Amino acid sequence: MKHIETIIVGAGPCGLSAAIELEKNGLDYLVIEKGNIAQAIFNYPTHQTFFSSSEKLSIGDFPFITEAHKPKRNQALVYYREAVKHFDLNINTYEEVTSGRKENSRFILESSKGRYSCKYLIIATGYYGQPNALNVPGEHKAKVSHYFKEAHPFFNQNVLIIGGKNSSVDAAIELEKADSNVTVVYRQDAYSQSVKPWVLPQFDSLVKHEKINMHFSTDVKDIKNDSVVLEKNGETFEIVNDHVFAMIGYRPDYRFLQSLGIELNENEFGTAPYHNPGTMETNVNGLYIAGVIAAGNDANTIFIENGRFHGVRIADDIFRKEKES
Repeated sequence: MKHIETIIVGAGPCGLSAAIELEKNGLDYLVIEKGNIAQAIFNYPTHQTFFSSSEKLSIGDFPFITEAHKPKRNQALVYYREAVKHFDLNINTYEEVTSGRKENSRFILESSKGRYSCKYLIIATGYYGQPNALNVPGEHKAKVSHYFKEAHPFFNQNVLIIGGKNSSVDAAIELEKADSNVTVVYRQDAYSQSVKPWVLPQFDSLVKHEKINMHFSTDVKDIKNDSVVLEKNGETFEIVNDHVFAMIGYRPDYRFLQSLGIELNENEFGTAPYHNPGTMETNVNGLYIAGVIAAGNDANTIFIENGRFHGVRIADDIFRKEKES
Protein backbone atom coordinates (compact mmCIF):
# COMPACT_ATOMS: atom_id res chain seq x y z
CA MET A 1 0.00 0.00 0.00
CA LYS A 2 1.40 3.36 -1.06
CA HIS A 3 1.10 6.36 1.29
CA ILE A 4 0.53 9.85 -0.13
CA GLU A 5 0.04 12.82 2.19
CA THR A 6 -2.93 14.18 0.21
CA ILE A 7 -5.00 12.44 -2.46
CA ILE A 8 -7.40 14.26 -4.78
CA VAL A 9 -10.09 12.16 -6.45
CA GLY A 10 -11.09 13.81 -9.72
CA ALA A 11 -9.09 15.78 -12.31
CA GLY A 12 -11.71 18.24 -13.47
CA PRO A 13 -10.97 21.98 -13.29
CA CYS A 14 -11.71 22.12 -9.54
CA GLY A 15 -9.60 19.07 -8.73
CA LEU A 16 -6.77 20.45 -10.87
CA SER A 17 -7.09 23.80 -9.09
CA ALA A 18 -6.65 22.08 -5.73
CA ALA A 19 -3.61 20.18 -7.05
CA ILE A 20 -2.03 23.42 -8.28
CA GLU A 21 -2.42 25.05 -4.86
CA LEU A 22 -0.91 22.02 -3.11
CA GLU A 23 1.96 22.08 -5.62
CA LYS A 24 2.56 25.78 -4.94
CA ASN A 25 2.72 25.08 -1.21
CA GLY A 26 5.19 22.22 -1.66
CA LEU A 27 2.77 19.64 -0.26
CA ASP A 28 2.84 15.95 -1.20
CA TYR A 29 -0.20 14.95 -3.28
CA LEU A 30 -1.57 12.68 -5.99
CA VAL A 31 -4.61 13.18 -8.25
CA ILE A 32 -6.49 10.02 -9.24
CA GLU A 33 -8.89 10.30 -12.17
CA LYS A 34 -11.02 7.50 -13.65
CA GLY A 35 -10.89 9.05 -17.13
CA ASN A 36 -8.57 11.67 -18.53
CA ILE A 37 -8.18 15.22 -17.27
CA ALA A 38 -11.31 17.37 -17.67
CA GLN A 39 -13.28 14.25 -18.59
CA ALA A 40 -16.64 15.93 -18.00
CA ILE A 41 -15.75 18.75 -20.41
CA PHE A 42 -14.67 16.16 -22.96
CA ASN A 43 -18.21 14.71 -22.69
CA TYR A 44 -19.79 18.08 -23.52
CA PRO A 45 -21.24 18.52 -27.03
CA THR A 46 -18.42 18.76 -29.56
CA HIS A 47 -19.12 22.34 -30.60
CA GLN A 48 -20.30 23.73 -27.26
CA THR A 49 -19.42 27.29 -26.27
CA PHE A 50 -19.12 28.10 -22.57
CA PHE A 51 -21.42 30.62 -20.91
CA SER A 52 -18.44 32.23 -19.16
CA SER A 53 -15.34 34.05 -20.30
CA SER A 54 -12.00 32.26 -20.55
CA GLU A 55 -10.72 34.35 -17.64
CA LYS A 56 -13.39 32.92 -15.33
CA LEU A 57 -12.50 29.37 -16.34
CA SER A 58 -8.78 29.78 -15.64
CA ILE A 59 -7.06 28.08 -12.70
CA GLY A 60 -3.90 28.71 -10.69
CA ASP A 61 -3.35 32.19 -12.17
CA PHE A 62 -2.39 30.44 -15.42
CA PRO A 63 -3.75 32.65 -18.25
CA PHE A 64 -6.49 31.27 -20.50
CA ILE A 65 -6.40 33.45 -23.61
CA THR A 66 -8.83 33.09 -26.51
CA GLU A 67 -9.76 35.35 -29.41
CA ALA A 68 -13.47 35.17 -28.63
CA HIS A 69 -14.76 36.30 -25.25
CA LYS A 70 -16.32 32.89 -24.55
CA PRO A 71 -14.20 29.81 -25.27
CA LYS A 72 -15.33 26.61 -26.93
CA ARG A 73 -15.07 23.11 -25.52
CA ASN A 74 -11.96 22.17 -27.47
CA GLN A 75 -10.16 25.35 -26.41
CA ALA A 76 -10.89 24.52 -22.78
CA LEU A 77 -9.52 21.00 -23.19
CA VAL A 78 -6.30 22.42 -24.64
CA TYR A 79 -6.06 24.93 -21.80
CA TYR A 80 -6.44 22.36 -19.00
CA ARG A 81 -3.89 20.07 -20.67
CA GLU A 82 -1.45 22.97 -20.85
CA ALA A 83 -2.10 23.85 -17.19
CA VAL A 84 -1.24 20.28 -16.15
CA LYS A 85 2.01 20.48 -18.12
CA HIS A 86 2.86 23.97 -16.88
CA PHE A 87 2.56 23.03 -13.20
CA ASP A 88 3.84 19.46 -13.79
CA LEU A 89 0.96 18.04 -11.78
CA ASN A 90 1.13 14.54 -10.34
CA ILE A 91 -1.88 12.74 -11.86
CA ASN A 92 -2.84 9.11 -12.40
CA THR A 93 -5.39 9.01 -15.24
CA TYR A 94 -7.60 6.07 -16.21
CA GLU A 95 -7.56 4.82 -12.64
CA GLU A 96 -10.87 4.57 -10.81
CA VAL A 97 -11.21 4.82 -7.03
CA THR A 98 -13.61 2.01 -6.20
CA SER A 99 -13.93 2.34 -2.42
CA GLY A 100 -12.70 4.34 0.53
CA ARG A 101 -12.84 4.38 4.31
CA LYS A 102 -11.17 6.04 7.27
CA GLU A 103 -9.02 3.98 9.62
CA ASN A 104 -7.80 5.86 12.68
CA SER A 105 -6.06 8.98 11.32
CA ARG A 106 -5.67 7.70 7.74
CA PHE A 107 -7.91 7.24 4.74
CA ILE A 108 -7.65 3.94 2.88
CA LEU A 109 -8.52 3.95 -0.83
CA GLU A 110 -8.91 1.01 -3.18
CA SER A 111 -8.56 1.72 -6.88
CA SER A 112 -8.62 -0.22 -10.13
CA LYS A 113 -4.81 -0.20 -10.09
CA GLY A 114 -3.74 -0.21 -6.45
CA ARG A 115 -4.23 0.59 -2.79
CA TYR A 116 -3.41 3.88 -1.08
CA SER A 117 -3.42 5.58 2.29
CA CYS A 118 -3.44 9.31 2.87
CA LYS A 119 -3.70 11.82 5.70
CA TYR A 120 -5.87 14.26 3.75
CA LEU A 121 -8.46 13.40 1.13
CA ILE A 122 -10.11 15.77 -1.36
CA ILE A 123 -13.18 14.61 -3.31
CA ALA A 124 -13.62 16.57 -6.55
CA THR A 125 -15.61 14.07 -8.60
CA GLY A 126 -18.38 16.41 -9.72
CA TYR A 127 -21.71 14.91 -10.78
CA TYR A 128 -21.61 14.69 -14.58
CA GLY A 129 -20.69 11.02 -14.47
CA GLN A 130 -23.88 10.01 -12.59
CA PRO A 131 -26.99 10.81 -14.67
CA ASN A 132 -30.36 10.80 -12.98
CA ALA A 133 -32.51 7.73 -13.62
CA LEU A 134 -35.74 7.82 -15.59
CA ASN A 135 -37.19 4.92 -13.61
CA VAL A 136 -39.22 3.66 -16.56
CA PRO A 137 -39.13 0.37 -18.50
CA GLY A 138 -36.57 0.37 -21.30
CA GLU A 139 -34.34 3.13 -19.92
CA HIS A 140 -31.28 0.85 -20.14
CA LYS A 141 -31.70 0.12 -23.83
CA ALA A 142 -28.74 0.91 -26.08
CA LYS A 143 -30.73 3.62 -27.84
CA VAL A 144 -30.98 5.72 -24.65
CA SER A 145 -28.21 8.27 -24.00
CA HIS A 146 -27.65 10.83 -21.24
CA TYR A 147 -25.03 12.78 -23.17
CA PHE A 148 -25.31 14.58 -26.50
CA LYS A 149 -22.10 14.96 -28.53
CA GLU A 150 -23.11 15.93 -32.06
CA ALA A 151 -26.06 15.64 -34.41
CA HIS A 152 -24.74 14.01 -37.59
CA PRO A 153 -25.31 10.35 -36.55
CA PHE A 154 -29.02 11.10 -36.15
CA PHE A 155 -29.73 12.42 -39.64
CA ASN A 156 -33.19 11.28 -40.75
CA GLN A 157 -33.79 9.56 -37.38
CA ASN A 158 -36.74 9.92 -34.99
CA VAL A 159 -35.19 11.42 -31.86
CA LEU A 160 -36.86 12.04 -28.52
CA ILE A 161 -35.31 14.50 -26.05
CA ILE A 162 -36.45 14.34 -22.43
CA GLY A 163 -36.00 17.57 -20.51
CA GLY A 164 -36.52 21.29 -21.02
CA LYS A 165 -33.38 23.06 -19.84
CA ASN A 166 -30.28 24.29 -21.66
CA SER A 167 -28.77 20.94 -22.60
CA SER A 168 -32.07 19.74 -24.05
CA VAL A 169 -32.73 22.94 -25.97
CA ASP A 170 -29.20 23.07 -27.40
CA ALA A 171 -29.36 19.41 -28.48
CA ALA A 172 -32.77 19.88 -30.09
CA ILE A 173 -31.56 22.86 -32.16
CA GLU A 174 -28.48 20.97 -33.37
CA LEU A 175 -30.48 17.86 -34.20
CA GLU A 176 -33.05 19.85 -36.17
CA LYS A 177 -30.21 21.38 -38.22
CA ALA A 178 -29.07 17.83 -39.06
CA ASP A 179 -32.57 16.96 -40.32
CA SER A 180 -33.53 14.74 -37.41
CA ASN A 181 -37.22 14.37 -36.63
CA VAL A 182 -37.09 15.91 -33.16
CA THR A 183 -39.62 15.61 -30.33
CA VAL A 184 -39.01 17.22 -26.94
CA VAL A 185 -40.99 16.29 -23.82
CA TYR A 186 -40.83 18.28 -20.59
CA ARG A 187 -42.64 17.56 -17.33
CA GLN A 188 -43.27 21.24 -16.60
CA ASP A 189 -46.00 23.29 -18.28
CA ALA A 190 -43.70 26.01 -19.67
CA TYR A 191 -40.11 26.64 -20.68
CA SER A 192 -37.56 26.59 -17.87
CA GLN A 193 -36.44 30.03 -16.71
CA SER A 194 -32.86 28.76 -16.80
CA VAL A 195 -32.81 28.48 -20.60
CA LYS A 196 -30.36 31.00 -22.08
CA PRO A 197 -32.37 34.07 -23.16
CA TRP A 198 -30.47 34.40 -26.43
CA VAL A 199 -31.28 30.78 -27.37
CA LEU A 200 -34.93 30.43 -26.33
CA PRO A 201 -36.38 32.60 -29.16
CA GLN A 202 -34.65 30.42 -31.76
CA PHE A 203 -35.95 27.24 -30.16
CA ASP A 204 -39.47 28.61 -29.72
CA SER A 205 -39.52 29.67 -33.37
CA LEU A 206 -38.66 26.11 -34.43
CA VAL A 207 -41.51 24.84 -32.26
CA LYS A 208 -44.01 27.36 -33.63
CA HIS A 209 -43.03 26.48 -37.22
CA GLU A 210 -43.49 22.77 -36.36
CA LYS A 211 -39.87 21.90 -37.04
CA ILE A 212 -39.58 20.60 -33.47
CA ASN A 213 -42.46 18.81 -31.76
CA MET A 214 -42.74 20.17 -28.21
CA HIS A 215 -44.85 18.52 -25.49
CA PHE A 216 -45.17 20.22 -22.10
CA SER A 217 -46.65 18.50 -19.02
CA THR A 218 -45.57 15.17 -20.49
CA ASP A 219 -43.94 12.10 -18.92
CA VAL A 220 -42.22 9.11 -20.49
CA LYS A 221 -43.90 5.87 -19.44
CA ASP A 222 -42.13 3.20 -21.52
CA ILE A 223 -39.23 3.04 -23.97
CA LYS A 224 -39.73 0.31 -26.57
CA ASN A 225 -37.42 -0.81 -29.36
CA ASP A 226 -39.13 1.24 -32.08
CA SER A 227 -41.34 3.62 -30.12
CA VAL A 228 -41.84 5.54 -26.87
CA VAL A 229 -44.99 5.65 -24.76
CA LEU A 230 -45.83 9.10 -23.38
CA GLU A 231 -48.47 10.45 -20.99
CA LYS A 232 -49.85 13.97 -21.26
CA ASN A 233 -52.67 15.36 -19.15
CA GLY A 234 -53.74 11.86 -18.18
CA GLU A 235 -53.82 10.55 -21.75
CA THR A 236 -51.34 7.98 -23.08
CA PHE A 237 -50.02 8.02 -26.64
CA GLU A 238 -47.16 6.39 -28.54
CA ILE A 239 -44.70 7.83 -31.07
CA VAL A 240 -42.19 6.11 -33.33
CA ASN A 241 -38.63 6.46 -32.09
CA ASP A 242 -35.05 5.51 -32.97
CA HIS A 243 -33.08 7.21 -30.20
CA VAL A 244 -33.70 8.86 -26.82
CA PHE A 245 -31.65 11.58 -25.14
CA ALA A 246 -32.52 11.68 -21.44
CA MET A 247 -31.25 15.15 -20.53
CA ILE A 248 -32.70 15.11 -17.02
CA GLY A 249 -29.72 16.14 -14.96
CA TYR A 250 -27.01 14.50 -12.91
CA ARG A 251 -26.20 13.84 -9.25
CA PRO A 252 -23.16 13.27 -7.02
CA ASP A 253 -22.20 9.73 -6.02
CA TYR A 254 -23.74 9.94 -2.54
CA ARG A 255 -22.97 6.32 -1.69
CA PHE A 256 -19.23 6.94 -2.02
CA LEU A 257 -19.47 10.11 0.09
CA GLN A 258 -21.39 8.33 2.82
CA SER A 259 -18.96 5.40 2.82
CA LEU A 260 -16.31 7.90 3.88
CA GLY A 261 -18.49 9.18 6.70
CA ILE A 262 -19.68 12.43 5.14
CA GLU A 263 -23.02 13.61 6.48
CA LEU A 264 -25.70 14.65 4.01
CA ASN A 265 -27.98 17.58 4.75
CA GLU A 266 -31.41 18.26 3.33
CA ASN A 267 -32.16 21.77 2.15
CA GLU A 268 -34.73 23.48 -0.08
CA PHE A 269 -32.92 22.18 -3.18
CA GLY A 270 -32.53 18.58 -1.99
CA THR A 271 -29.49 16.76 -0.64
CA ALA A 272 -26.01 18.27 -0.13
CA PRO A 273 -22.89 17.05 1.71
CA TYR A 274 -22.05 18.85 4.93
CA HIS A 275 -18.95 21.07 4.71
CA ASN A 276 -17.43 24.24 6.10
CA PRO A 277 -17.66 26.81 3.25
CA GLY A 278 -14.55 28.58 4.53
CA THR A 279 -12.28 25.54 4.31
CA MET A 280 -14.38 23.03 2.33
CA GLU A 281 -13.71 20.46 5.08
CA THR A 282 -16.54 18.04 5.78
CA ASN A 283 -17.65 16.69 9.15
CA VAL A 284 -14.82 14.13 8.80
CA ASN A 285 -11.49 15.60 9.91
CA GLY A 286 -9.07 15.85 6.98
CA LEU A 287 -11.72 15.10 4.35
CA TYR A 288 -12.57 17.91 1.91
CA ILE A 289 -14.87 18.38 -1.07
CA ALA A 290 -14.21 20.68 -4.04
CA GLY A 291 -16.27 21.89 -6.96
CA VAL A 292 -19.90 21.29 -7.87
CA ILE A 293 -20.15 18.21 -5.64
CA ALA A 294 -20.37 20.62 -2.69
CA ALA A 295 -23.71 21.87 -4.05
CA GLY A 296 -25.32 18.43 -3.98
CA ASN A 297 -28.53 18.42 -6.01
CA ASP A 298 -28.44 22.17 -6.60
CA ALA A 299 -25.96 22.27 -9.47
CA ASN A 300 -26.99 25.86 -10.26
CA THR A 301 -25.00 27.36 -7.37
CA ILE A 302 -21.47 26.05 -7.98
CA PHE A 303 -19.73 26.07 -11.35
CA ILE A 304 -16.14 26.05 -12.57
CA GLU A 305 -16.22 29.84 -12.16
CA ASN A 306 -16.53 29.71 -8.35
CA GLY A 307 -15.56 26.09 -7.64
CA ARG A 308 -12.03 26.79 -8.91
CA PHE A 309 -11.42 28.82 -5.75
CA HIS A 310 -12.13 25.86 -3.46
CA GLY A 311 -8.58 24.59 -3.99
CA VAL A 312 -7.10 27.69 -2.41
CA ARG A 313 -9.24 27.30 0.71
CA ILE A 314 -8.40 23.61 1.01
CA ALA A 315 -4.65 24.05 0.47
CA ASP A 316 -4.53 26.89 2.98
CA ASP A 317 -6.27 24.76 5.59
CA ILE A 318 -4.02 21.74 4.99
CA PHE A 319 -0.93 23.97 5.09
CA ARG A 320 -2.16 25.47 8.38
CA LYS A 321 -2.73 22.04 9.89
CA GLU A 322 0.69 20.86 8.82
CA LYS A 323 2.37 23.90 10.40
CA GLU A 324 0.50 23.33 13.66
CA SER A 325 1.24 19.59 13.83
